Amino acid sequence: MRILLLYKKYIALILCLITLLVVVGVIGFSNRLQSVFKPNDKLIPIYRVYTPEKKLAITFDAAWGSDKTPMILNLLKKYDVKTTFFLVGFWIEDYPEMAKRIAEEGHEIGNHSSTHPKMGSLSEEKIIEELQRTHDIIKETTGYEASVFRAPFGDYSNTLISTAEEFGYKVIQWDVDSLDWKNFSAKAIVDRVLSRVRNGSIILFHNNGKHTPEALDEILNKLISDGYKIVPVSELLIEGEYYIDHTGEQKPILD
Repeated sequence: MRILLLYKKYIALILCLITLLVVVGVIGFSNRLQSVFKPNDKLIPIYRVYTPEKKLAITFDAAWGSDKTPMILNLLKKYDVKTTFFLVGFWIEDYPEMAKRIAEEGHEIGNHSSTHPKMGSLSEEKIIEELQRTHDIIKETTGYEASVFRAPFGDYSNTLISTAEEFGYKVIQWDVDSLDWKNFSAKAIVDRVLSRVRNGSIILFHNNGKHTPEALDEILNKLISDGYKIVPVSELLIEGEYYIDHTGEQKPILD
């Protein structure tokens, strides 16, 4: 009888331990799910896109000057590549024919603000003013309806991201910065870009970098020969439900 009682107590203890382990496991799993899917306090723009395909986007920011832009467009035509140009409002006003050419040659046009301010500290009212003015200028000059936005200097805030998204924009950053605006040599730009690029990358160039055309020629040749498909940034983005992880990678929400 005593042995039976001890056996029952032993079984009860084992069951309690198993129950405790299950509860701890469920709580831990729940916390891990929340860490992935619970919105962070800080909103994050899209730096790159998850894709198993060898596919990436090349982008150009245009704010000052246009001397190198025809050479860039000629190279893109040579390689039959379509990209995204983020244009500032005053740049379009200064170079309307170049903006038209960009659109006519099949490149995507994105909004890069009206006056190129640091927008992370702007009020919602000022942000809307910057977005609306350039959206209208793009439409009036090129007929293009912009759907992507990049903040000048990559400077953003929760207010900026939420306001831009309410405006209908996807907010785009980059994960590969050519630093061509620093007037690095063509070789330095090539080495920097090719050493960092991967599936889903968004590469940042500028339309008037001193050595951008020379570097771009070699980069395009290498990327294409390596099997990469180069697309406008909106064609790289995930359609349907997605989330952006802490690194800025856009990922699909799987059923």
